[in-house]
Amino acid sequence: MDLSRIKMVVTDMDGTLLNANHEVSSRFFKLFKQMQEKDIHFVAASGRQYHSMVEKLHSIKNDMIFIAENGAMIKNKEEVLLTTPLKHENLNTILKVVSKIENAHPVLCSPNNAYVNGSSEKFIELLKEYYTQFEVVESQEEVKDEILKIAIYHFENSEKFIYPATKHLEEILKVKVSGSNWVDISHKNAHKGFALDKVMKKYNISSDELLVFGDYNNDIEMLQLANYSFAMANAHPNVKRVANFETTNNNDFGVERVLEQMFL
Repeated sequence: MDLSRIKMVVTDMDGTLLNANHEVSSRFFKLFKQMQEKDIHFVAASGRQYHSMVEKLHSIKNDMIFIAENGAMIKNKEEVLLTTPLKHENLNTILKVVSKIENAHPVLCSPNNAYVNGSSEKFIELLKEYYTQFEVVESQEEVKDEILKIAIYHFENSEKFIYPATKHLEEILKVKVSGSNWVDISHKNAHKGFALDKVMKKYNISSDELLVFGDYNNDIEMLQLANYSFAMANAHPNVKRVANFETTNNNDFGVERVLEQMFL
């Protein structure tokens, strides 16, 4: 495998670049300096809120590109390159469907904030890991902010309890199982593949110059854009079927091991 032509590295965060403690390793930050020296662009692509991504990658935030909210937002330094919001009429449709799912917790995600209904203190505590900025509101239906996606959490299993009840919305929206506890619903074009394609065109990057890492279903479209696509050992079976290569898990420096190989 010849990684000498790579000009852009793209990685998912949870389950991929972040370990089980939601941390980025010091080993990665050393490799990032090597990427800079070789003029290799770095892109973090996550279902997370932009502010939450910045918190994890604060020391390099001005030297990289962020694809946040599962591709609904692209940001480079202070410049917003793309937002793909949901139509307002779709918001009420989604919230009506979610209201019928027992123990489902929806989050309305805007470019600079998130809105939750505050019905569960346990969920609010958990939310702080993924959303550094959020607001508890009495009625999510009355939120007037631009909404990029609705993220829905289930404490047991998202694929089992949320996805079957929301799958029919795929006719008009993008519905993605984005983690073992999360399902994200957004505009049809609000996904990591659509956003990454925009970034590739902006920086004139071809498929054989692109290195991509992912672990869950919301990573599939961006993995399909790269000749050098890596599934984590801990990845969903769907991701392993799509990726051309596999690396070790997120607790065993799966991303870092491949980057080190690239620099040999």
